[in-house]
Amino acid sequence: MTTASTGVRFAELTTFRVGGPVRRLVDIASVDELAAVLAEAGDQPVLVLGGGSNLLVSDDGFDGTVARMVGDGLTVIGEADDDEVHLIVEAGAAWDELVAHTVAEGWAGIEALSGIPGSVGATPIQNVGAYGQEVADVITAVRTWDRETGAERRFAPADCGFAYRNSLFKRTSRYVVTAVEFHLTVGGQGAPVRYAELARTLGVDVGGSAPVAAVREAVLGLRRSKGMVLDPADHDTWSAGSFFTNPILSNAVAAAALPDDAPRYLAGEGLLKTSAAWLIEHAGFGKGFGADLTGGRATLSTKHTLALTNRGTASAADLLTLARAVRAGVVGRFGIELHHEPVLVGHTL
Repeated sequence: MTTASTGVRFAELTTFRVGGPVRRLVDIASVDELAAVLAEAGDQPVLVLGGGSNLLVSDDGFDGTVARMVGDGLTVIGEADDDEVHLIVEAGAAWDELVAHTVAEGWAGIEALSGIPGSVGATPIQNVGAYGQEVADVITAVRTWDRETGAERRFAPADCGFAYRNSLFKRTSRYVVTAVEFHLTVGGQGAPVRYAELARTLGVDVGGSAPVAAVREAVLGLRRSKGMVLDPADHDTWSAGSFFTNPILSNAVAAAALPDDAPRYLAGEGLLKTSAAWLIEHAGFGKGFGADLTGGRATLSTKHTLALTNRGTASAADLLTLARAVRAGVVGRFGIELHHEPVLVGHTL
């Protein structure tokens, strides 16, 4: 367990590269270390940090302990059978390194989630998803530390409250994710492709499949074209990925609020999902918008209107100014309020 308490700022710990000072940073490599840090903190605030890819922290920082999960072990549970392999992966493992490993082994189920930054422990919190896959599809269990009882607790998928970019673990800070169990398919062939853009790139029909390695390369190419693969030289990637989630609306609200040409996708009984990017663009916010608002310090990505980006010298306040302007513009044009995907610390939208 290593403590760094001098000169660390969230700008060094997050993909937005903004945020104020950390009072105390502790690297956590085991459940025992986590329990000790939480006990030592008592009633003082503790913020659990993974890869920092879905976090926007205020310029004032965080006046408490930041517990950064760094344990990255991977264990195969039992013997892989003819159909599936079961894994336990510690929360601090880098997500895309896990995806690369599973693809190299020919295991299918998360190949379309390639290129997503952050840690394994963050994926069930957000129910991370992209290109027709989400982690809820392949999670067997989520292992946590219960801050209230001071004991470990293992959640079956049915108890995780998984929903679109949401889960029980996002709605409460009571449970700290320490490891995630996955079940993946063996054999080298990817899961059925559900996303039309990815299917076109692969040259298969929606519902068809391709080798996991081909799916990974296709997804990485698509994400790079949208500035969604981390690159220190590309300010379009100084972001948290998609800042707003796609709105899910009742059929009645969708009928009243959406123009005829707006995208619509079934999202459950009586519900439709539409595209946040489409709403943003049709409310008048194009790629690169925001320079006049923030002095050029923060803008929408030049490649992808869902991403808010730090152009090199932005503050958290700049990014919030931009987010509020976009959200207000969409409300004014369509009467639909967009909801942010990143976790906000020290401020509200």
